[in-house]
Amino acid sequence: MRSLLARGSELASSKEQLKILTEVSGKLDLPSFSDKLKEAALYPLRPTGVDILQVNVGKLCNQTCKHCHVDAGPDRREIMNRETMEECLVALATPGVNTLDITGGAPEMNPNFRWFVEEASKLGKKIMIRCNLTILLAGEKYRDLPEFFAEHKVEVVSSLPYFQKRRTDAQRGEGVFDRSIEALRKLNSLGYGIPDSDLVLNLVYNPVGSFLAGGQSTLENDFKKELKQVYDVQFNSLFALSNMPISRFLESLLESGNLEAYLEKLVTAFNPVAAAGVMCRNTLSVGWDGSLYDCDFNQMLDMKIEGKISKISEFNKSVLDSREILLHQHCYGCTAGAGSSCGGSIA
Repeated sequence: MRSLLARGSELASSKEQLKILTEVSGKLDLPSFSDKLKEAALYPLRPTGVDILQVNVGKLCNQTCKHCHVDAGPDRREIMNRETMEECLVALATPGVNTLDITGGAPEMNPNFRWFVEEASKLGKKIMIRCNLTILLAGEKYRDLPEFFAEHKVEVVSSLPYFQKRRTDAQRGEGVFDRSIEALRKLNSLGYGIPDSDLVLNLVYNPVGSFLAGGQSTLENDFKKELKQVYDVQFNSLFALSNMPISRFLESLLESGNLEAYLEKLVTAFNPVAAAGVMCRNTLSVGWDGSLYDCDFNQMLDMKIEGKISKISEFNKSVLDSREILLHQHCYGCTAGAGSSCGGSIA
């Protein structure tokens, strides 16, 4: 099968992915996501207000994870420049925008990353960093990042597919689990994830395969028990995310012949309560080039927001708060079961 992610044709690949989801849904006679929202009296879907600015500062990463919807890796060259970061800071300073959520790739590999965090910290807003943990051990350039995070009270959100080595390495690469545990211990030593500390460390769980995440609270208890007993590692909360049927995971579903079954599973598990609380309603996604999207997943499918504003340089909160959110079949991934968002389960 020709790779969906052929380099140099990212836009064409995005269109192809949407076409595949449409064709498979039609073949299975699955309702469109828009129709499902109409049944739940949620259409058209509109924001509750831009509270979180989620900024992708680049696709460069020291890992190549099988489930990565960003298709990040060591060979990517898309990097946000300082001028675009400055435009993000202007938007962040807007009253009502309370959180900066920095993501990638490995965002720490952006040469202006530390400057961006320092400037955001001066605004007094909450700062979150999506850290893959292994970057903290990727040479002297990054080894003092835990101290840098602590200095600026950055909330660290880190992916750890499971509390066992075999399942984590199967999704993220050989040796990733052991390096992740070492990085978590370093963060713990500074107070991250420790009870009564103001340094927050949250973990992200993704299923290893074509099934939905289990109950978030049960998973959190299991993770906390095993990581503490076996590795003496602590953390605050666990976010359980479903894998979205796009990018590398879509390719995996196609190659394994599980796409039809997975889409049916998502549609069958549609939860209107989760749909009412999807993250695109309070989050604005910013691409590495400053383009605006309703969410990180729409960004990877090149589904730019519709309307007069298309770039972060044009940020206008009142206009963006009244926009209509773009939808497609992949949106079922955020509304199945207890729902899924960058902050974990919704319902």
